[in-house]
Amino acid sequence: MFDDKLRDAALRVQALLTDLLQPTPGEDEIARPELLLAAMRHAVLNGGKRLRPFLVVESARLFGGNDTAALRIGAALECLHCYSLVHDDLPAMDDDDLRRGQPTVHIAFDEATAILAGDSLLTFAFDIIAASETDLSDSAKTALVLALARAAGMGGMAGGQALDLAAEKQAPDEQGIVTLQAMKTGALLRFACEAGPVIAGASLEDRQRLRTFGALIGRAFQLADDLLDLTADAATMGKATGKDAGRGKGTLVSLKGQAWAEGELDRLVAEAVALLAPYGARAETLMDAARFIANRKN
Repeated sequence: MFDDKLRDAALRVQALLTDLLQPTPGEDEIARPELLLAAMRHAVLNGGKRLRPFLVVESARLFGGNDTAALRIGAALECLHCYSLVHDDLPAMDDDDLRRGQPTVHIAFDEATAILAGDSLLTFAFDIIAASETDLSDSAKTALVLALARAAGMGGMAGGQALDLAAEKQAPDEQGIVTLQAMKTGALLRFACEAGPVIAGASLEDRQRLRTFGALIGRAFQLADDLLDLTADAATMGKATGKDAGRGKGTLVSLKGQAWAEGELDRLVAEAVALLAPYGARAETLMDAARFIANRKN
């Protein structure tokens, strides 16, 4: 069952992240301040589906990649993803009090600590990739660092958040929304799928195919999220809902309607699944991931 695979992977990622975020300083670290580490652990070890690490592991497995190394790359990606959530939740950004059903980091601690926890998680992600414990070639590590930096930076996730803030003042048109969402949400999901072929040393064609698959499911993820923001309640989602509409931000759901969005979700999933058809049964778990993304309830 897909749900069992996702849950098992989440437990493995949780165990690794718990081990990585221990109080003992790493090599060449001087100390790990107690309050800062507590805030980082609050941000990272508070549940979640761990979908992005799961996609890294499964995309690497598709090509026979090193499973332990893939898990570490997935953990690095999760640290970076969690940093983005910590900063997105700040009063200067989305100003949220709840994340995964728990107080956000700036509420549980304070704003300055939340900023530093985010900074530390961002840099720790690249530490995990580059560390000797990650059993990959230097060329693979370099490729992963570059791909993740570009997915996370001004041309990816951070740039998408900048566009999202601008959208509060002037609602973007349809193409603007597509661009914003591809950057803010889609870029890290695209990296998660593209990382697998890099870890496994697969061909450039395979890497491009998985990159495209990741872009498609990234679009599906955001579309499903926008539908849930419209239809789900805060208790189900573990965070506030209806905030985009409240701030006047445009989404494809508000622009084109719920029926269109549901049909577009089906189309995106079908296209993503078809893209993996050449791999046959080996790609079934990733195909199921695309379906899960479209049908999730939170």
